[in-house]
Amino acid sequence: MSMASDEVEMSTSKSNPSKLPLKQPSLPWRLASTIVMGLTSALSRGFLYGLNSVEVVGLERFLDVLDERKDIEKRQRGLITVSNHISVLDDPIIWGVLPLKYGFNPSNHRWGLGAHDICFKNKFLGTFFYAGQVLPTHRFKHSPQGGLFQPTIPQAIRLLSSQPFITRASEVSEEYHDVPDPFTSGGLTFTTTGTDSYVAPSVYSQNRHSWIHVFPEACVHQHPKMVLRYFKWGISRLILESEPMPDVLPMFIDGAQHIMPEDRRWPRFIPRFPVKFRVAFGELVDTEKTFGDLRARWRELVRREKKKTLAMGELTDELKYGKEAVALRIEVARRVRDEVMKVRRSMGYPDEEEPGFELAETWAREPSKDRFKSDVDDSLVNKRE
Repeated sequence: MSMASDEVEMSTSKSNPSKLPLKQPSLPWRLASTIVMGLTSALSRGFLYGLNSVEVVGLERFLDVLDERKDIEKRQRGLITVSNHISVLDDPIIWGVLPLKYGFNPSNHRWGLGAHDICFKNKFLGTFFYAGQVLPTHRFKHSPQGGLFQPTIPQAIRLLSSQPFITRASEVSEEYHDVPDPFTSGGLTFTTTGTDSYVAPSVYSQNRHSWIHVFPEACVHQHPKMVLRYFKWGISRLILESEPMPDVLPMFIDGAQHIMPEDRRWPRFIPRFPVKFRVAFGELVDTEKTFGDLRARWRELVRREKKKTLAMGELTDELKYGKEAVALRIEVARRVRDEVMKVRRSMGYPDEEEPGFELAETWAREPSKDRFKSDVDDSLVNKRE
């Protein structure tokens, strides 16, 4: 599947398509993206404010952050928003709280990570979700291409960063490539399986220092006290490997679990209403204070491993699986979770949490099912949608 690859408006000559950067996708693709994201935002806003009661905390502060990023040329770093995940409709309905003008401006709206087996299972859905700025992401439970080191993660890292991040193919050992890399293979696309094909969004200069939203719990988790699961380590890669370090803004949502409760009966696909929907936008994290020491340790690891020149998002086996690299990812994820917990606390939820909830091994005893009631915290979990 190739998205927006037939036409591109380039800041360089068409006779040399491998010369970067490209300025922006084709006009038809930009229009399609604006329509998909704008109408989705309008529907989400209409549903929230027309059929439910809505409470938003910190919206003006968040809009100030977005307004400062409106001029692409003046952006200095990427933006990561991170939140809990409580329903299959969290994205897009959470962005219904933004004024409509933000929905119709894709260049200043979020990129997300969407399940390949759901959002990209056919060409129509894949085109729709890619136009809606969703990156195809495989999950180990449903695909052998899943995991922390799949090709989509380097794409997210590069969206948060800015060009140039080109490495000559001759400088990189083939042992580091599971699938071709768009900046070492000379192409402008990436593949998640070796057979599919997507235009790499980071090739366009208009996507420099983009905004990416992440649900690090990586599954729907509905608990009456709104406790959090452990955060998976994809968020750690985004923070450790993007250049420069992106801004991080924590969020917390409440109420969507009543719109799409996991124990709902037929018809399951219809959202429930009215409910009280709440979302809180935290303050920008002092990233240097919170993650600076971990980034310094990561840079030292990379320096020691640079026997071969690696493109941004490429890792050696030691940087993937080495003890210190793993420890750094665990600690970054824990600190991000702490920031989301602060926003949760501001919404009136107490700090009642069993020790170890922030650790992956605590949740390892859960059943290997798509939907279940967790025997760790009695929550309703959906790993399918």
